[in-house]
Amino acid sequence: MTLVTLRDVLQPAYTNGYAVAGLVTLGWEDMRAYVAAAEAENAPVILQAGPSCREHTPLPILGKMFRHLAEHASVPVVAHLDHGYTFDECKEALDSGFTSLMFDGSRKPLTQNIDETAAIAEMAHAAGISCEGEIGFVGYSGGEGSNGTDPEEAAIFARESGVDAMAISVGNVHLQQDKEGGLDEARIAAIEAITDVPLVIHGGSGVPIAQRQKLARNTAICKFNIGTELRLAFGAAMREAVNHDPDRFDRVTILKETIDPVETAAREVIRALGN
Repeated sequence: MTLVTLRDVLQPAYTNGYAVAGLVTLGWEDMRAYVAAAEAENAPVILQAGPSCREHTPLPILGKMFRHLAEHASVPVVAHLDHGYTFDECKEALDSGFTSLMFDGSRKPLTQNIDETAAIAEMAHAAGISCEGEIGFVGYSGGEGSNGTDPEEAAIFARESGVDAMAISVGNVHLQQDKEGGLDEARIAAIEAITDVPLVIHGGSGVPIAQRQKLARNTAICKFNIGTELRLAFGAAMREAVNHDPDRFDRVTILKETIDPVETAAREVIRALGN
């Protein structure tokens, strides 16, 4: 069994200058593809269940799916709750077998974010698993705007929350389909100069691949969350499979044809992070 915690995979990355892919899952086919990609690249992988995934599939089912894949994998696999918004939701994930909880209090005032994140971190650590928190709000393409991370606040948050990893807002945006933006490297440098925890970039699909490579090797950024570019790969494969034979209606047959293309896309993501 290769089920591990977030700390298990991020601490070596922090020490040795690479990053681990946090891959956003939506269903069985992409989960399978991500683990296959990690095995092909001989790299750890973080399987992430975000809000839209949880809306479709209950947490206890997702926990069993993640753990089943981990039990049969040859590389370390993290079962990670992404953007948990309440204590109860994080507790349910813990009880469902997740090995990492990401609590998102980034919309809240600093003190409240610290207090609520610290409670999640304490619960996680008591159970032998990891906790990720977020300081500074990462916005959404075409939606809420970002509120960049203040380095001094990040230092306080890292010290007082007890998190194992800290997500930051440095020009990254969720759901971005192009890679024309890029991150604020001066702000990243200012944050890592006064903190000592692995840093996380949400909305990694919008970050140019060359910059991902550079930051993975040379900074404290140890985790890039990637969802949109893999959803695009899945959607393209799905359309091709459906349109290939309009008379075919067997969903299992159709969905099987998405696995290889998504695995290929996930291998490219993992490879770029340098593990």
